[in-house]
Amino acid sequence: MDGTASGKPAELLVDLIISLDGYASAEGWPGWWGLEGPEYLAWLEQEGEKGYTFLLGANTYRVMSSMSEEAQARESGFSRDEGAALTGLAAVPKVVFSSTLQAPLTWPNSELVAGDAVDAVKQMKRTSAGPLSTLGSLSLCRSLLTAGLVDRFRLVVFPVITGRTGRERIYDGYPDVALEMVDSRTFDGRLQLLEYVPTVLNGPPGAGTG
Repeated sequence: MDGTASGKPAELLVDLIISLDGYASAEGWPGWWGLEGPEYLAWLEQEGEKGYTFLLGANTYRVMSSMSEEAQARESGFSRDEGAALTGLAAVPKVVFSSTLQAPLTWPNSELVAGDAVDAVKQMKRTSAGPLSTLGSLSLCRSLLTAGLVDRFRLVVFPVITGRTGRERIYDGYPDVALEMVDSRTFDGRLQLLEYVPTVLNGPPGAGTG
């Protein structure tokens, strides 16, 4: 049975935050580089209501589940909006790909898959009743994009260059990818959302291999 009413595969979104120079985080900087604002946080909350099943790897699971638990504490260091975004993740369905974690997972609504992530996501795209989205998990995003499974590639670009302190380079190991822009907007006068339809290339366009 197809997962969607139209019989089409479920849509898969790779969703990342990034500094201008291509990092997912930076040593010594707070989350979101300390530049999140009310428009962005409200948008995140709205996105969480769209029925996504979130896909993540073991490292992201450990970090995000710990942050979600911390946000539930009365005296956590998160703002009200940050805490709402983090605690809300407990209620949404999540699939965690890992050969090191053990079931049952403690973060509510989390399913553990120990097999190959690409094969599992291919099956999920055929059978899922709703859209799929990655949550962090840079190596998982890279694998799914390389396999041609990603329908939309979305970035929120934060206006910082972290050349000295940047950690987790996002694009290392990526194939060449052509991007067709389908949406863009600005949050809080400083954060830029860019959304694309990606096409994986075998080589530069016009070189006889694209």
